[in-house]
Amino acid sequence: MALDTKNDIKVETKIDKEVHSVVRAGASVKTIIFRIVIAIIVIGAGIAVYNYWKAAQLVETTDDAQVDGSIYMVSARVTGHVAEVMVGDQQPVKAGDVLVRLDTKDFEVAIAKARADLADSIAALASVRTDVPITSTTTQSTLSSAKFARLDASAALSGAEQQLGAARARLATAQANVRVAEANFTKASQDVTRYKQLVDKDEISKQQYDQAVAVMQAAQATLDAQKAQVGEAQQNISVGEKTIDQAKARVSQADAQIESAMTGPQQVKATEARVLSATAKVEQQKAALQQAELNLQYTTVVAPVTGIVAKKSVEAGNNVTVGQQLLAVVPLDGIWITANFKETQLREMRVGQPVTIKVDAYDREYRGKVLRIAGASGAKLSLLPPENATGNFVKVVQRIPVRIVLDPGENQDQLLRPGMSVVPTVRVK
Repeated sequence: MALDTKNDIKVETKIDKEVHSVVRAGASVKTIIFRIVIAIIVIGAGIAVYNYWKAAQLVETTDDAQVDGSIYMVSARVTGHVAEVMVGDQQPVKAGDVLVRLDTKDFEVAIAKARADLADSIAALASVRTDVPITSTTTQSTLSSAKFARLDASAALSGAEQQLGAARARLATAQANVRVAEANFTKASQDVTRYKQLVDKDEISKQQYDQAVAVMQAAQATLDAQKAQVGEAQQNISVGEKTIDQAKARVSQADAQIESAMTGPQQVKATEARVLSATAKVEQQKAALQQAELNLQYTTVVAPVTGIVAKKSVEAGNNVTVGQQLLAVVPLDGIWITANFKETQLREMRVGQPVTIKVDAYDREYRGKVLRIAGASGAKLSLLPPENATGNFVKVVQRIPVRIVLDPGENQDQLLRPGMSVVPTVRVK
């Protein structure tokens, strides 16, 4: 029995050794498996980090980006009184929809006045046009009449000069006749004196004495007649000289008429210039009428594009002036993204590269591409650009605006609004 007990103890001891060896073998397997798992995790993490690093080298992203779009500020083109406002804030409108109506009464009166002024200008033009042929015909007639009057005056002057010459010749003849008559009268007077002495002495007959007296009286009469002819000749000369002066005056008057008639072409040109001026006046009144009609059209303010109304600041009853902003229309088509990338991110960025845009407002991504890269940094284009020439320069990484356009069909639902925050990712490699 004692031997069996020893054998049993030996067997139990052997079994315990085998169990312990098995347990130790299991523990080493777990350690190996744990180490393998850790190695796999480390390798996976390394691969993930490497892939993330590689992906970071392929793209550039920024959260300094937003949705941009055109905002059309609608303003008044004429001064007037607002009669009706057809839309409200945030209301969608289509291009051509009526937004605001102004009172049209003043503009209708302006059109009526412009039409009246145009009719008056057309009538004035027609009147001036008829003056052109009349002035031309009158000028030619006046010139012809003046030339004929010049010829008549010249002929009258020639005749007066000839008459004056004849009168002077008659004066010379009369003066010669006076001298002859004076000689005859002197001789007859002397004969009477001699005969008087002889008849007193009865040396001659009374008849001879009377005959000598008669001869003296006849000589006296002849002398008086010749002196009268001299006076008449002198009068004729005076008349001839006055006639010549009158003829010369007529010649001068005819010359003046000819000179005046010679200005006829200038008068015709002046009349034609008045026609051109009247024509220009008509065109001016036509333009004024067109402007008045346009002003009437401008009283109806329409939407320039399809979009959503914003910043409405006009109400019925307001008085608006030219250029005053009434409201804004924000179109939802043609939306783009403005992303301000750091200058260090532009090393590999090029126009046309694909972009993925994540919008903060929606759980979705949009596709697009780089359209343009700005020509200067945002700070340089600001109202007060920084000046770095003061000596206290601190280098700051600048940001360059990049415009990103959405691919066709990406914004069909028109959910994007200008000002929304987005995160664009540009694939640069």
